[in-house]
Amino acid sequence: MIYVPIVQRAPRFGAIIRMQLQSSITTRLEYQHKSLLDLIEGLADEQVRQQVVMGKWSIFENIVHLATYQHTFTSRVEEILKNDQPSFDRYTAETDPLFYDNCMKSTREIIQELMSERKILATGLLLLKEDQFKRTGCHPVFGPMTLIQWIQFFLLHEAHHLFTIFKLAASFR
Repeated sequence: MIYVPIVQRAPRFGAIIRMQLQSSITTRLEYQHKSLLDLIEGLADEQVRQQVVMGKWSIFENIVHLATYQHTFTSRVEEILKNDQPSFDRYTAETDPLFYDNCMKSTREIIQELMSERKILATGLLLLKEDQFKRTGCHPVFGPMTLIQWIQFFLLHEAHHLFTIFKLAASFR
């Protein structure tokens, strides 16, 4: 495995914090979500909101899900860092009121929120100490997972939805 040392100044105290995280994780964490802009470039908002496959989410609903789940993931990270091996229920957008609230926003608002919240999330994760990445939380299907595994899960989940958006967008081209 390749590890890239990340050196950043703590914003408040000026102390140097050093931790190592796989470059494949840091790169995806910082940039993967930005491919969304390329995937929907040239599409009208009506197309983004149109349900292509009956009964399946539109591009917009997939984007809302990514933005909404990112909040849930951030909360889970905080819980893992605060408590010993917390357990989490399976996340479903259908039971998340924030998902429905976000569906009332514009595509631009949701994407801006996704981008700005990701910057905060990525910065926070990159400032963690190495031993914090070993903390665990219990996933309802996969069982106990380290914070590194949770981050991998989050990024793979996001990639799945980006691929779905790619396929949906292709139907308009």
